[in-house]
Amino acid sequence: MNIPKIDWNSIPWTTVRPGVERKGFTGEGATVALHRLHPGHEPKPHNHPNEQIVYIMAGTIDFHIEGEVHRLGPGGLLVVPPNAMHHGVVVGDEMVLNLDVFTPARPEYA
Repeated sequence: MNIPKIDWNSIPWTTVRPGVERKGFTGEGATVALHRLHPGHEPKPHNHPNEQIVYIMAGTIDFHIEGEVHRLGPGGLLVVPPNAMHHGVVVGDEMVLNLDVFTPARPEYA
C-alpha cells in the first residue's frame, strides 16, 4: 500500500499573490493547506464547491462570508460552506497563519 506522507518543513511556500503564500497536501478525499497572510495583502473574494474548515494558528483575521464578518484569533475555527463567497482581511500588523481543510479534495493544491 502506498500511503502518502509529508513533512511541512520540506515543502516550499508557493506565492499565490503578493502577501499570500501556501503549502498544500492532498489525499483522495480532502486537502490540507497551510496559508500565510501578511498585513496589507489584497483580499480577493471568491467561492469554490468545497467545504472549507478554517483553523487560525497565529494572528487575527476578519473572515467575510456572504456579507457576515467573523473575527478569529489563534485557536479560532469556522466553516465556510460550499459555494459561499468569502475572503479574509488581516487585522493589525501580525501575519496570520491558518490551516484549511477542504472537502472534497482540491488537487490543484497538491
